[in-house]
Amino acid sequence: MRNALVLCCSAALLGAVGTASAQDWTKSKWGPNDEIGAANYMTPELVVKAAGLVKTGKTYALGIPVDSKTPAYPPRGFKITVVQPGQAGIPGLGPNKATYNDDIIEGWVGVGSQLDGLGHLGIEHVYYNGNKLLDFADPTGLKKLGIEKVPPMVTRGVLLDMAAYYNTDVVKEGTAFNVKEIEEAARKQGVEIRQGDVVIFHTGWLSLIGKDDKRYASGEPGLGVEGAKYLTGKGVVAVGADTWGVEVLPFESKNLFEVHQILLAMNGTYILENMDTAELARDKAYEFLFVLGQPRFKGGVQSMINPVAIR
Repeated sequence: MRNALVLCCSAALLGAVGTASAQDWTKSKWGPNDEIGAANYMTPELVVKAAGLVKTGKTYALGIPVDSKTPAYPPRGFKITVVQPGQAGIPGLGPNKATYNDDIIEGWVGVGSQLDGLGHLGIEHVYYNGNKLLDFADPTGLKKLGIEKVPPMVTRGVLLDMAAYYNTDVVKEGTAFNVKEIEEAARKQGVEIRQGDVVIFHTGWLSLIGKDDKRYASGEPGLGVEGAKYLTGKGVVAVGADTWGVEVLPFESKNLFEVHQILLAMNGTYILENMDTAELARDKAYEFLFVLGQPRFKGGVQSMINPVAIR
């Protein structure tokens, strides 16, 4: 199931984005010391306004369960081991015979539902706000742009139901969402994309896990280059989808992971992968309060997440 992804992985960062030289993307509009990018859009006033979207109190878990069989971008993998430290051969600890389980995780952070931080993907070894790889990356953790720097994401969430837009259960791989598709889907749903939003696409792709893993891993529908420029121009905080990479694959051109570069490196816009959007789509929950407090792994590149949508 991973063969197609391996081909992408092996070549992923061999070339820079052709549009990168068109502007000085290495300088953040929030200043030379900025490390949080589009999270700067989340003002207290915006949070208060987003909280007003809660009318019913219904909550939606957007993260998926993760185990050793969860498909992941190669060579990533994951496993959990449950242990009972110091309890072998005894009925319990102390006179009250207390027993407990602990767990050990072995694996990669970028498995399942995940947040891509700003130190994840760059252009010719240069990352968000002009940070050069040799200056901030270290095997023990990033010295800048670490996942612990990302503030709590509390803002308005917008779901774009692309499966409904295309009148299908699962949008075909290679289908790109660009300006026309995004604007038409939003108009059909009666929603407007605003500065500070988190925009999430529903494609039905996540439903393939466990049913057609080979197809799930071989490509995906997703955000196109012009669509990425459109959303970053709107000032969104993050873009997510119920797919493993958010951007369309096969790619629209010979450029590899160009959408990742536009979002992360050029604009500081976060990426949310493998979001469970099915229930939101069923309920036609097109706008909601989006809440995310990710594990703050110091120096981390990514984080496993379970965001919550509240209506």
